[in-house]
Amino acid sequence: MSKAISKSPWVVHFNCNSCNGCDIEFLACLTPTYDVERFGVLHVGNPKHADVLVVTGSVNFRNRHVLKNVYDQMPDPKVVVAMGVCPATGGIFADCYNVVGGVGSVIPVDVHVPGCPPKPEAMIDGIIEAVGILEKKRQGLAVDPPLLEVQTVKGPAPAPAPEAETKKP
Repeated sequence: MSKAISKSPWVVHFNCNSCNGCDIEFLACLTPTYDVERFGVLHVGNPKHADVLVVTGSVNFRNRHVLKNVYDQMPDPKVVVAMGVCPATGGIFADCYNVVGGVGSVIPVDVHVPGCPPKPEAMIDGIIEAVGILEKKRQGLAVDPPLLEVQTVKGPAPAPAPEAETKKP
């Protein structure tokens, strides 16, 4: 693999039912203020040409098949970046009837970028981290999955016990 290809990752973005906060911040990465292209990152519209899949939003029952299809169209090796809280865990939509959860429940995720929405600087760091993982995959090295310990709370929390009243003399 040539050095030029390893230093110029092509990124495709997939919006899985997001509130558009992450999408707006992701688009800010492409503006001259943040200029993600200075790192060689090119935003493409076709998954068949992409090395990195950036996913925003929580996965629901209607778009999980489309997400899997986009992932399957990408050539190997490929890297997935979950951009924000919703693609990591389902976020504030996790308890909705139609939400499957995070992206990791449908496809393997390599990098999680925290935040609601994450700042463009964090997004760029996540993509640069994904480039390092992509290079390891191209060399055939083993890559450990990211650690993401998630606790999902279903229903309201129990009410606190009433405090014992103290009598004043």
